[in-house]
Amino acid sequence: MNDHRQMTRWAHFANAILGLWLITAPLTLGYLDLDPESVAQGVLRVNAERDLLPLATRNWLMAASDIASGALIVVFGLISVSRRAGWAQWATTFVGIWLLFAPLVFWTPSAAAYANDTLIGAFVIAFAILVPTMPGMRSAATADPADIPDGWDYCPSTWLQRAPMIALALVGFFISRYLTAYQLGHVGRVWDPFFGDGTMKVIGSDMSRAWPVADAGLGAVTYLLEVLMGFMGDSRRWRTMPWMVVMFGILIVPLGGISVFFIIIQPIVIGTWCALCLVGASAMVIMLPYTLDEVFASVQFLLQSRRQGAPLWRTFWRGGAQQGGGKRDGDPGFNAPPLNVVARMFTGGVNLPWTLLLVTAIGVWLMCTRIVFGTTGAMADSDHLIGALAVTVAVSAMAEVVRPLRLINVAFGLWLIAAPWLLSGAGTLATWGSMLAGVLMMIFSLPRGPVRQHYGAWDRYIF
Repeated sequence: MNDHRQMTRWAHFANAILGLWLITAPLTLGYLDLDPESVAQGVLRVNAERDLLPLATRNWLMAASDIASGALIVVFGLISVSRRAGWAQWATTFVGIWLLFAPLVFWTPSAAAYANDTLIGAFVIAFAILVPTMPGMRSAATADPADIPDGWDYCPSTWLQRAPMIALALVGFFISRYLTAYQLGHVGRVWDPFFGDGTMKVIGSDMSRAWPVADAGLGAVTYLLEVLMGFMGDSRRWRTMPWMVVMFGILIVPLGGISVFFIIIQPIVIGTWCALCLVGASAMVIMLPYTLDEVFASVQFLLQSRRQGAPLWRTFWRGGAQQGGGKRDGDPGFNAPPLNVVARMFTGGVNLPWTLLLVTAIGVWLMCTRIVFGTTGAMADSDHLIGALAVTVAVSAMAEVVRPLRLINVAFGLWLIAAPWLLSGAGTLATWGSMLAGVLMMIFSLPRGPVRQHYGAWDRYIF
């Protein structure tokens, strides 16, 4: 570990240089020279009822934040060079996270400030903790080469396993960052390929105004943190860094729920659609099944360690050695033939039963009954709500470790059968369509589908 620290010491000096860049950024990027007449009106458009700070005040706050953050990064980066000052790496990390939020907090009118803080914040976090911990957490556990959990037959933390999540998080990040540029006033309009000005209506709606910062910007920050956490650690991180894996799951699963919530409210509350929001939410929902197996492996490891007498809190933060399990000897990884690499990226712990694919298709169809059958009122809202929830449950259940989740859609199917008789807004065709969709959803949600991997003691709960 001392040798590794020597090899990665350059990262802390790189952070000190980035701190110097940040100190000089307000002058070189013209934070204070913005002409109010040239600033787009996105901030006022999204926050018409809010008493915003004057433009000059926001500029000065943004400049002061960058200068102070840069000075702290220089100080903490240089202190981090010492092997006795691990706390300084985390102090640098928190300053980097603040940089991701600062343009949103101050509603910066400067596109340069937003781009600069986003890039510098991401690099600072990467150099502070990602590079120094690439081979695993600094603990005695790293001497243990085992990377397959006890009772499992594959490793849930390989780079092939993480690649889909990183790619999908990048899709969400770039979409959210584009929407944030509109909300902050850096661009005058947002392109929507299907719904005209639907995207601008959604991100400029009362729901968006209710947030104290640009809500799309919060999504961009979350996606970016997911990308960075996806790169962190090696194939043993499910046991050497349980804290990181659990927090990674906490970031993805609740955000997936929030994304589905926003998709649900678009036609119900706002009365229109946002095509880019749909793409971003789809990326987040697809990430769910690829996240769950690694989280289960870490939780399983923590419970096993606790039963063996290891302190739970220490194991959560420092990791530990694996009792049982194995090592992926001879695994070619990315050196395998390209088609094999792609196949392994999307099949480790996840498969696509035809029954769940059909349930997903039914859910998407339900979200379109306003167009297909002309349903209105409560019935149209019910179809849209159940359709979105059914898609989320079906896609999540494609992860073998949570396959029993599919049974939730049986309850949704029962509601679809009853809904036309309890709610208004459905014609004859819509009534029969809802009942047929309910019956099919129940039938297709009952079979378990193939489960090709083993998950130790959890196998008994996969039914």
